[in-house]
Amino acid sequence: MFLSLGGVPFHLRDEGPRHAPPLLMLHSLGTSLAVWEPQATALARRYRVIRMDLRGHGLSAVSEDDGSIARLAADAVAVLDALGVGAAHVAGLSIGGRIALEMAAAAPERVASLMLCDTALEFPPPEGWQQRMDAVRSGGMAAVADAVLARWVCDASLPSSQGLLRMLLTTPPAGYASAAAALRDARAAPLVGRIACPTSVIVGERDPATPPAWAEAIRDAIPGATLSVIPGASHIPTFEAEAAVTATLSAHMARVLPPPADALAAGMAVRTSVLGAAHVARAEAAKGPLDVAFQEWITRNVWGGIWTRPGLPRHTRSLLTLAMMAALGRHEEFVLHVRATRNTGVSPEEIAEVLLQVGAYAGVPAANHALKLAKQTLKDMEDEGR
Repeated sequence: MFLSLGGVPFHLRDEGPRHAPPLLMLHSLGTSLAVWEPQATALARRYRVIRMDLRGHGLSAVSEDDGSIARLAADAVAVLDALGVGAAHVAGLSIGGRIALEMAAAAPERVASLMLCDTALEFPPPEGWQQRMDAVRSGGMAAVADAVLARWVCDASLPSSQGLLRMLLTTPPAGYASAAAALRDARAAPLVGRIACPTSVIVGERDPATPPAWAEAIRDAIPGATLSVIPGASHIPTFEAEAAVTATLSAHMARVLPPPADALAAGMAVRTSVLGAAHVARAEAAKGPLDVAFQEWITRNVWGGIWTRPGLPRHTRSLLTLAMMAALGRHEEFVLHVRATRNTGVSPEEIAEVLLQVGAYAGVPAANHALKLAKQTLKDMEDEGR
């Protein structure tokens, strides 16, 4: 998807359950959001994973001027604003990690925790960045490609390493130079003493660009931060050490997130959100000695144990429930969940598609009767809304 933020087009991906904890992933200099692909695929099963192409990278707009870490951090916050996300857990690789640090220092209320991979508080020497900027502006990305790739990976012959090389070569030189200027000018002093959120620092054992000593400096600057060194990995470990990076990020998220809420309370909250407060109030008032235990069991184990899981968006669970109730001929429950679509975001057009699927795999009579019930229920809902 694309967003225009302050008139600047940005490319991003927003994946995973919308009601799950949000995780913003920021990529490295000269790559794109695709550098996080293995980790994003795994983590989006449980979390809302948001990735963006940084300004001047991937499919986002290019800035010709010298950039700054502050502007790149503001871009990331603007993406969260546009998506309606208050605070996110932020994972950053190389320059992405430095941007994440800037966010945590400048807007701590927007950063729930940090995962800082192969990055630094600052990136000396400044003249090295200036030389690299001059090289790409005069000779294009090919002028630095071999030297950069040698710092990124241990084995340049791997297919994934060649993919990284293609990311680098297709990065607009002006965008690369603009971000390189941000690293040239980044300093540690504005960060020190300003970051207190839960932080995991990750570094490749063989990273020559941001070596383990620099990662130790980040750990020592943030109270309670932990450090993980990935054996045999270099500066961009997300492909070469895919499993280790994914496991480290997953462990961080499991560590910093609060334990699940009480299943009964969580189930009641989801049940009310899906079915509506009026329906739940009527059902609760109608409970008697015969069904009180059964209603509690449903609320705790179905609404609290299934509907709260982050593996599927609520919208998808609504569609699946409609399909199963229609196929099984559970007409009362089918009508109940058609009514719930006003809260789950399922459209009449999507109900029609679900019932076509039911007709194909569960039989025309089941789908035909469900279609009749859906039409009448939707009409009733429309009349009630007038």
